[in-house]
Amino acid sequence: MRDPGSGGVYVSRDTRLWGILSRLPNPIRRFVLAIALLLARVGAVDETRARRTTDLAWPRILTGVARKSKSAVDIAMVGIAVGPAAIAGIGFAGPFWGLAFTVGGGFATGAIALISQRYGAEAFDQIGQAVRTSSFIVVAATLPITVALFAFPAELIGLLTNDPRAIELGGAYLQIVALGIPFAGLNLVGGRVLIGADDSWTPMVIRGGGAVANIGLNVVLIFGLGLGVVGAAIGTVLANVAVTLAFGIGLALGRLPGVGAFPVSVSFRGRYVHRETIADMVRISTPAVGRRMVWTGARFPLLAIIALFGSHVVAAYVISRQVWGLMNTPGWGFGLSASSLVGQSLGEGDEAGAEAYGHEIMRISVVTYAIGSAVVFVFADPIVVLFVDDPTGETVDVAVGLVRAAAIAVIARGIGGTYAGALDATGDTRWPFYSRAVGMFGVAIPVAYLGATTALGLWGLYLSYFGQSLVPAAVNYYRFSTGKWKAISQQYRPDAATGDD
Repeated sequence: MRDPGSGGVYVSRDTRLWGILSRLPNPIRRFVLAIALLLARVGAVDETRARRTTDLAWPRILTGVARKSKSAVDIAMVGIAVGPAAIAGIGFAGPFWGLAFTVGGGFATGAIALISQRYGAEAFDQIGQAVRTSSFIVVAATLPITVALFAFPAELIGLLTNDPRAIELGGAYLQIVALGIPFAGLNLVGGRVLIGADDSWTPMVIRGGGAVANIGLNVVLIFGLGLGVVGAAIGTVLANVAVTLAFGIGLALGRLPGVGAFPVSVSFRGRYVHRETIADMVRISTPAVGRRMVWTGARFPLLAIIALFGSHVVAAYVISRQVWGLMNTPGWGFGLSASSLVGQSLGEGDEAGAEAYGHEIMRISVVTYAIGSAVVFVFADPIVVLFVDDPTGETVDVAVGLVRAAAIAVIARGIGGTYAGALDATGDTRWPFYSRAVGMFGVAIPVAYLGATTALGLWGLYLSYFGQSLVPAAVNYYRFSTGKWKAISQQYRPDAATGDD
């Protein structure tokens, strides 16, 4: 249930833990709120919507910072312990591990669309079916992927490179980390369930805690036990299993010891195969899976093209992708805030409010991205050095240039990612898919190939970052501005659905 005095935001939490955390410095919330209030002061956003956006976005941003920091620390630790070949090996394994987020994240998009609209309409009895069905679909879709990656890790890495050391290290990492794919997919669903119910704080605590635990495990496994890339993979799997258990227990009991109450509880004894819910999930989620598959699928030819430059450029590109991921964490918060708040407004029948949320969250997002990107651009050199054992090596100069290109290009993610999140909540998920496909296969991959085969050189890789961000920004903005999503959302609203818990 929601507190009517809190602007509709769910506020029931474990008082002791929340009391302790609320007294700690919270620079991310203060930073985002300062930007939002500044924009409100000049009339660019409504202050009430700005505050609600901030309250929902900052925990998710902090979760993204924790998880992307974990990934970056993984790369840095194996880079220091094993060398650039390990960075390249994990980089080649990355697209295969990314299949978990392609499938899990795609179906989690369907979950948040259905749940946020039902939560906004207070149709709580229809939430449980969406949770069970989305969980069933994610497990069914990821288990075959896990089996294939576990059985043929070296062969799959060999499709992307002929470097024997990278194949050896990447294959060893991939075989173990594949076991965590179903759990990673379920974690995305669990987080979206709570965010769709207006609670991004609890997923932050659970997933952020999992990331911190993962780093601790990796320190022991990589350096303490000397397991190198295998240690990094084991730590990732164990952390994902723990997070899945936490979400499952919390949703079943309606609360999680040490964390507090959940906004919704779900009976896991109900039906998992529900025809109407599966049909809605497939209609909403298939384009979202496709959109994520565009990026995951594009990484395979992109890495193969980058391998033509040499292993040191592959390592440099992997480093730049880690920094890009950290710079992109505002999108974790603002994209899902747009999904939740637009979806809830539609559930309440407030189409004008939904439209206002989409545009205003985008403005806050762009300014946030721009400030963070400026900092990374200026300090690119010392940031890159953190990932390598030899600060004078040839990888460093290449990585610095790529990081600076990424720092400029990522600002457009504030537009494309926010509007994609808003469109996801309406069920209009096809256009974000089109935008990602055109950006990757129509621009990013072709210019990267030109860089590898012509005098364009590294500029091809710089321009590929812009293809990945500018095209989705333009296309998603156009689609949201047409307002056609209002009619599309009608078929997914609570009065058009049936369900039981």
